[in-house]
Amino acid sequence: MKKFLFSIAIFFCLQICNAFSQKKILERFLSDKNDSTQRSRFLILPAFGYTQETGFNYGLVSLASFYTDKDTSTRNSSVAGLISFTTKKQSMVTLKPDIWSKQNRYHYIGDLRYKNFPFNFYGIGDRTTQADEEKITQKLVRIGLEAEKLMRRGSYTGLNISYENHQFSDKEPGGIYQTSPGIRDRDGGEVLFLGLSQIIDTRNSNVYSTRGTFLKFNYSYAPDIFGGENYTGSLVKLDFRTFKSYNPKTVLGFNLNYQTLGGGSAPFYLLPQLGNDAMMRGYYTGRYRNNDLLATQIELRYRPIPRVGFVGFAGAGTVYNTRLDFERFKPSYGAGLRYFFDTVRGLSLRMDYGFGEKRNGEERQKGFYLALGEAF
Repeated sequence: MKKFLFSIAIFFCLQICNAFSQKKILERFLSDKNDSTQRSRFLILPAFGYTQETGFNYGLVSLASFYTDKDTSTRNSSVAGLISFTTKKQSMVTLKPDIWSKQNRYHYIGDLRYKNFPFNFYGIGDRTTQADEEKITQKLVRIGLEAEKLMRRGSYTGLNISYENHQFSDKEPGGIYQTSPGIRDRDGGEVLFLGLSQIIDTRNSNVYSTRGTFLKFNYSYAPDIFGGENYTGSLVKLDFRTFKSYNPKTVLGFNLNYQTLGGGSAPFYLLPQLGNDAMMRGYYTGRYRNNDLLATQIELRYRPIPRVGFVGFAGAGTVYNTRLDFERFKPSYGAGLRYFFDTVRGLSLRMDYGFGEKRNGEERQKGFYLALGEAF
């Protein structure tokens, strides 16, 4: 929390300094004047914090936004990055390019990650408990690449490839991580996915959508090329989004996400996980994980002035294995604030506070999120 709040403070200090150098503060923050549509933008946020497991941590979050062509129909491209280090020799590095070619004929997506960082592990299933929490150290290398080609207006077909290498160590042996029989491949492993995507996209913007629909279906298969206990099987993902404007200031968005991992006994680290800054806000990522995931949410966005917006969101979701029980869906709800540092492209700093379920004997699950861009 302190890390996020410090980042917010630094961001607004930079904006104030920029306002003094260009125009009056109120004109900068509350102006309804549009920003340049073709000028490249670059934002960088410092982040600091402290936890017992990591010690002091420090780093930078950045976003570069640009257009690959002067054609006004070409969508906004971006490269997002994160670099973070701790005084206990832990680190995270992430780079996510999202590039649209001229007239949106091709769409290229990348996901490059290196992680040497602890995380909380609770077990497998939708009824894990806070009392079983364990600190597990993870080393992860991930390289994901995807290319999509426009086949006809609003329709894309894509190919994807991703490689992951996981390594784990239990800092305090004897807990559920070692004793639970349902946890497979505790030491880690590697996997290569090859996949095909079909996309329908009629949104008016890929950054801040106010109307239109997005549907992406992806099927990926992991062949047996590494041998041993490494995973072989399929991964299916479905992402559906639709948006409707009720007036120039109010937008309602709906989002549904489905994932299923099939083919033999899957390692715990590949199982779909409930909760993150985009879907099922309020839940710690990995608190609940299983072979199947189904989650949905609605978000009401109100933007009274071009620079500032407010949102309220609510949703429900669960993880399960083969059999879906609607009575075990978990709630997610909350509200958030947006500051648009580029009013034309809809680039924003997002601050959300989400709430989840309250299990017997535990505090209600909740979380604060600071991110760049909309949740969906």
